[in-house]
Amino acid sequence: MMPNIKSSVKDVKKSAENRLYNKAIKSEVKTTLKRAISAIEAQSADAADYVKLAASKLDKAAAKGIIHKNKAARQKSRLAKKMAQAGE
Repeated sequence: MMPNIKSSVKDVKKSAENRLYNKAIKSEVKTTLKRAISAIEAQSADAADYVKLAASKLDKAAAKGIIHKNKAARQKSRLAKKMAQAGE
């Protein structure tokens, strides 16, 4: 059901655009995290690069308010922990 008020119609359109944008960013973050984790588990030589990229994407998503800053911090911490355990 579409609203009758012009500004509300615009709000609905903008919300739909933002939802798609946020969904794309979240998907990208998840993919990058999965790549980093699989690189760590495979003890790949470029695992550190994947972890660095994942941390960057998490920070950017948190800065834009797409994910919560504490969630980004928690995921980065877990990645770093996995990286450290793989190095042992």
